[in-house]
Amino acid sequence: MLMNTQLESLLELGEVLLENNGTGHHILFLSVIGEIEGHHLSSDRIKTTKYEHLLPLLTQVQDNQEIDGLFLLINTVGGDCSCGLAAAEMIASIKKPTVSLVIGDSHSIGVPLSVAADRTFIAPTATMILHPVRLNGTIIGAPQTFEYFRLIQDRIVTFVEAHTGVAKSRLERMMIRQGMMVKDLGTILVGKMAVEEGIIDEVGGVSEALFWLHQEIERSRKKRQEKK
Repeated sequence: MLMNTQLESLLELGEVLLENNGTGHHILFLSVIGEIEGHHLSSDRIKTTKYEHLLPLLTQVQDNQEIDGLFLLINTVGGDCSCGLAAAEMIASIKKPTVSLVIGDSHSIGVPLSVAADRTFIAPTATMILHPVRLNGTIIGAPQTFEYFRLIQDRIVTFVEAHTGVAKSRLERMMIRQGMMVKDLGTILVGKMAVEEGIIDEVGGVSEALFWLHQEIERSRKKRQEKK
């Protein structure tokens, strides 16, 4: 049963510590759902994952010696590119076993977040969408604006390439593909397609992701013991 503080944390932040699993492993479960809210507040009617909540929780995974690993559940339509990429960099820098599971959707900046973990899974019916960077609000039609767009997109593509091995040229082709999305450019990958493209490691669900994470935590423990 969840304690009151755990229940509050789950309801407010979408995170809970998984510890009563019979293995002695302590895993932080963190959900990234809805829109990635960054420097600007979203509407009250939009479900969001707040950037200022993500970073402290990810720091806790690394710094808290009682936490053995991270389980990241992703169902997001994207959001603030800069803040989403910052969170992805945080995940990638954690020196403990991490696993991600795309269940539902991982669109736009959700792609870097999904591939930042050590091992990545996607549900059979889940989707990933790669498309060019878009900005909301007033946009100044000047060469500097388009250069800024290009720099943001290049940062995202470089990160995904580094964490998947998929060539930058291939990623860029998928982002600007025509005809697959109505009134937009991009590529939709469903379940197995994301694995075939090399963006995600395996098709699976919660059981497969947790099984891998528990095994990796045990391997990490044994390595630490051998060094002592």
